[in-house]
Formats: sequence, structure tokens, C-alpha cells
Amino acid sequence: MTEWTRICTLEDIPVLGSRRVERSTGIDVAIFRNDKDEVFALLDRCPHKGGPLSQGIVFGTSVACPLHNWTIGLCDGQASAPDEGCTPKFSLKLEAGVVYLNAAELQSHGTDLVRPIAGPKSRLATAA
Repeated sequence: MTEWTRICTLEDIPVLGSRRVERSTGIDVAIFRNDKDEVFALLDRCPHKGGPLSQGIVFGTSVACPLHNWTIGLCDGQASAPDEGCTPKFSLKLEAGVVYLNAAELQSHGTDLVRPIAGPKSRLATAA
């Protein structure tokens, strides 16, 4: 039997926007809401360069990554052609206006992935 973790209400997520769910391990989860009040959950990391999808623009059932404008499908986390790549999606349910995420996935899904660090390499790292 699936255990669900209460995250927020639908109204806590802006229309055509997102809300980040912090986790103790791994990258945060982004919950998106489109203009039809459909909700989706993806790892908050673009498959291209690791951009924060939660800061992207939501349209239809997609989000545009804020770094390089890649289009990522909210239903499956798949990048739109000609781009390639996928970000993990999370099981979600909306019940009586409350958003829940799969508790087991929150604890394990994508916890081995890290967000890239932007900027030039440290001189110390290149001197070694």
C-alpha cells in the first residue's frame, strides 16, 4: 500500500508556477500547477545543465528551464526534441484540494543526484 506525504494545498502553488519541496537528502522536488489546475512533480533539476526547473515558465503541460530554455514535459520529465534527456518524476495525488507526494519516492528518488555548481573552477582545484 502506498503511503502519501501531505505537501500543501493546491492554492499554495501559483497558477502557471511552482513550489519547491525541500528534502534532507538530494535535490529538492518541484511541484508545478498549470492553468487547468493540473499538478505535476519533478526533480528540481533540468537534465541539461542542472537548472532549477522550479524557476522556469510553466505552459500547458511543460516547463521551460530558466537557464537555457529547454522544454521539459511535466507528465514524464522528458526533454522535448531536438533536446535529449529526462529528469525524474514523482508520483503525486490531489485529493480534496490537498497535494500529496509518494513518501517512498521522496526518500529515495533522485537522492544520488547533485546540482552542478556554477562559476569558474577554484584555483586550488586546478593547482593540484
